[in-house]
Amino acid sequence: MKKILIIADGILAKQFLEKIMSLKGSENLYTILAYRDKTLPKDIMKKYDLHFFDPTSFSKLSDLLYSGKFYQIMITMSKRHDLINTYKNIRRIDKDVEISLIDRWGIKDFKDAKLSTLISKNLLVSRFADFLPDRPVVARNVGLGEGEVMEVQVPAGSSYLYRHLASIEQKEWRIVALYRNKKLLLSRPTLMIRPNDTLLLVGKPSILANVYKSIKQESGQFPKPFGSNIYTLIDMQKMSDKQIDFILNDAMLLHSNLNNQKLYVRVVNPTYSKAYEKIKKYRNTHIIIDIEYHRIDIKKILQDDIDKLDIGLILADKSFFKSYKEILYKQKLPVLKVGIFGYKSVEKGVILATNSEDIERESSVILDVCSQLDLKINLYNFDPSDMDESKNLVDHFEHLSQLFEIEVNIIENDEKNPLLELKDKKDFIQFVPFNQKIIKSRISTLMSTDMDKLYYKLEDNYQLFIPAEE
Repeated sequence: MKKILIIADGILAKQFLEKIMSLKGSENLYTILAYRDKTLPKDIMKKYDLHFFDPTSFSKLSDLLYSGKFYQIMITMSKRHDLINTYKNIRRIDKDVEISLIDRWGIKDFKDAKLSTLISKNLLVSRFADFLPDRPVVARNVGLGEGEVMEVQVPAGSSYLYRHLASIEQKEWRIVALYRNKKLLLSRPTLMIRPNDTLLLVGKPSILANVYKSIKQESGQFPKPFGSNIYTLIDMQKMSDKQIDFILNDAMLLHSNLNNQKLYVRVVNPTYSKAYEKIKKYRNTHIIIDIEYHRIDIKKILQDDIDKLDIGLILADKSFFKSYKEILYKQKLPVLKVGIFGYKSVEKGVILATNSEDIERESSVILDVCSQLDLKINLYNFDPSDMDESKNLVDHFEHLSQLFEIEVNIIENDEKNPLLELKDKKDFIQFVPFNQKIIKSRISTLMSTDMDKLYYKLEDNYQLFIPAEE
């Protein structure tokens, strides 16, 4: 049991004492010091050790403090000079006891490692500001109280909607739980975020402030929440001027149409040519051209850039993707492999999958991309054997299509292989889960019917590889 002395005066002190009386299961031993009857709640004398005298009297206060060793002293008083003098008296008597006080005036005289001060005006203003729209609510009485614990309600148009927690990159922050319909749901990889869920976040305050903004932003935010910028790497020794021009044109078009902040173009092994001069002319405040004249370790360059540039989408041609797909896979970032027909030929997005869970996990990203690029969607549900699962998938996409205002066509056909139907077409971008199946050797997939493993059958087309939960 801990002995606690409460020095009380005024209406706020009375409310605090009423709160103490209402607490259930407390084993603390309370001693109350007051000097006005109106400060005391009814029946308090029956519950606590009560003393009446002016705490600014050094001799009387010292007698009380010497009579019993107090674990903590709490002070809430209505007059500024009374509070200051009471505090000074306590410190003359005991330099080590923990003191907590309510400061209604913003007193700056206290410099005490064992003093906890609650500035009531700041607390009220801060709490009142929490009611403003589009403002994060942080836990002020937990941990450091600096905003490392935050709750955020997910709005209807958020880019975080209908995403599983495992698909959200969480560096230096975590979604530890969410509240739905007044129930607490602890975090798990397969938990999907729905409209009006309230997320409980823990992390660095500065990081959480940016996460809050990202969650509150409406759809049309890709490449967020993966990152803010588009990135491509050009190896001038391995690429012809035509190939360089091709991927740069696609990069510029995507930079114009997606809601990214900057386009980073990393050039390695530069050769002096027309393409080189053209690349340099693209430089501006939003297009960063970084030419590497010395280093030739492309994997190291790629990793360093990913670590520092807040990349949300990587642009690669077929050759680069094939050579570096393992390191790209480890980054858990979307990778757009460009096709050979040119971005302007793309009119729709295509999804091939037998697993509706995979489709649902990636659905909000897919529709966000297609919404920004003004593409309709064809979903090939070519194995509709489970009618309930198929219906849930259709309902899921119909709901999202209304949210993103985009046309979604569900194509169900278990007789015709969609690869055969699509192999001669050049007007689509295929959305592919970026999982371990993608990095396996092609020889091991020759007899497979898994559409993920057979992604290379459509490698001449545009393909967006989206990080998958595994």
